[in-house]
Amino acid sequence: MTTLVDSKEVSKFNHIARSYWDPQGPMRAIHQINPLRIDFVESYCPLQNAKALDVGCGGGLATEAMAVRGSLVAGIDASPEMLKTAKLHARESGLKVTYSQSHAEAFAKTHACEFDVVTCFEMIEHVPDPMQTLRALCQLVRPGGWLVISTINRTLKAYLGAVLMAEYVLNWVPKGTHDYARFIKPSEIAAGLRPEGLNVESIEGVVYQPLYQQFTRSTSKIDINYQLAARKPE
Repeated sequence: MTTLVDSKEVSKFNHIARSYWDPQGPMRAIHQINPLRIDFVESYCPLQNAKALDVGCGGGLATEAMAVRGSLVAGIDASPEMLKTAKLHARESGLKVTYSQSHAEAFAKTHACEFDVVTCFEMIEHVPDPMQTLRALCQLVRPGGWLVISTINRTLKAYLGAVLMAEYVLNWVPKGTHDYARFIKPSEIAAGLRPEGLNVESIEGVVYQPLYQQFTRSTSKIDINYQLAARKPE
């Protein structure tokens, strides 16, 4: 039976939990990208009063952002240290977010077809069996609801940008965060969604602009970071 959670990956994120909310810390690139992620979600699923689930929520960056926009949001993660960080920050922020230590496969057994929108940001490249996780994510979405995933494309440019530059030159994320062999092409995600009945509606890239030192959304450049929105039919 396939292991559903990679203990080495969980340990990796346990170690950076304390600095998760530091916008200049090891997760600073995620802090910069997060508003683009949430804008992308809301361009397909209005978040006000939406029932949302953030899978692989980490310390709660995207989870809180959806709560601020009016979602009834829950977050799940396999890292106990990340969840401690998430719960504390939500309490300090005065936001109502429900957090649980779990993973998609387990959560889908008791919460199938329950959510208007399910998000999975920068997580699916860290699990042992991405296609099995993808099936569980699909099961969590209600008919007519949305699944939004962001991850890293498996290209030479992604290796140079997301591994060598981000980890070893710019120090945007801790060294060893990413494994190129685990990167996933958009076509592979789409192929995994089809048997579950979900249709890809949009794929966008997230591109770093060195002149302005910020990230922007792109409808054409998806060869490093990309985000994908898929809908489950009514």
